[in-house]
Amino acid sequence: MPTWGEQIRELRNLKQAADKSPKPGDSSPHDLLRRKYLNALSEHTGRATIFYGTCWLENKPAPNGDALSLNLGDKQGFMEAVSNVSERELDLILTSPGGSPEAAEAIMGYLRSRFDHIRAVVPVAAMSAATMMSLACDEILMGTHSQLGPIDPQFTLHTPEGPRSAPAQAILDQFEMAKAECQVPGNIGAWLPLLRALLPGLIAQCIHSREQAERFVAEQLEAHMLQGDRDKSRAVAEWFADFSEFKSHGRPVTISDALGQGLKVTRLEDDQELQDLVLSVHHAVRHTFNNTGTTKLIENHHGRAYLEMTGQFLMQQGQPAPQIPSGAQPNPNREQRRNNQRSGNQKGRGR
Repeated sequence: MPTWGEQIRELRNLKQAADKSPKPGDSSPHDLLRRKYLNALSEHTGRATIFYGTCWLENKPAPNGDALSLNLGDKQGFMEAVSNVSERELDLILTSPGGSPEAAEAIMGYLRSRFDHIRAVVPVAAMSAATMMSLACDEILMGTHSQLGPIDPQFTLHTPEGPRSAPAQAILDQFEMAKAECQVPGNIGAWLPLLRALLPGLIAQCIHSREQAERFVAEQLEAHMLQGDRDKSRAVAEWFADFSEFKSHGRPVTISDALGQGLKVTRLEDDQELQDLVLSVHHAVRHTFNNTGTTKLIENHHGRAYLEMTGQFLMQQGQPAPQIPSGAQPNPNREQRRNNQRSGNQKGRGR
């Protein structure tokens, strides 16, 4: 596996080669480096490979917190990344702090319609809603350094001091505490500023959101990773959603924890070449995040990509789409057909 510094030298060499003989429409050195290792990983596994991630591990400012979160708009990016893939087995590389549980459910439903077998690959961390996506796969590949996270829903409350985020269960626990302490009239004044932040419907939404997260994960586990074992699937989903177990939404769930829950997890260390290729992809993506304006990336092993940058998004096609096998029915949607008909290697518009 090339080291971090060796990949920097690769980038420098790619840039020097491009400067010597520039051509219109040339891909950037960062694009070429990522695609080299994504393609190498796919060649090794014989499976389609899609990377999904944001720059949340980088020490640089993001446009806003939501820009780094999983959201329903990411489904368009996955549609782009799947549009020229003919394989029926997928390795889904995840590097994400999470985001919308509803988006996780919608995206996995779409991927399930296109692939017969999906492995989640976690180079470093796939948290919250990204953990939900991992649990909806048939298998998870993790290293000793990798982590998942709790799936208990989080809410942002708008207070006079500004927005504050809190786990749904912590909001429910605090509400019960307030009900008990406000039985003493002298305590009501101390609780009023906190109770004002509890918007109408919030308590019910906290309860329903946790139930929704548990239901989705339990159903997916029963259908795929823990095939047919309903009781075990429900128990695992409840464990991942249990705030009282973790005490913090950012607490890591290690490979040992996941194996202890009976999940189908494979250690990356069991295949050194596979681990090297996964980490090479991870490093190449981090070079992109560190040295360009890219904040979110969804890209497949053919070089077809959806990138979000500061104030815009881009769709790129690194090389022509492979031939669809005879008898296959790709059935692209209207937006994909329109994109495929456009000429040029790169398309983009302001966001």
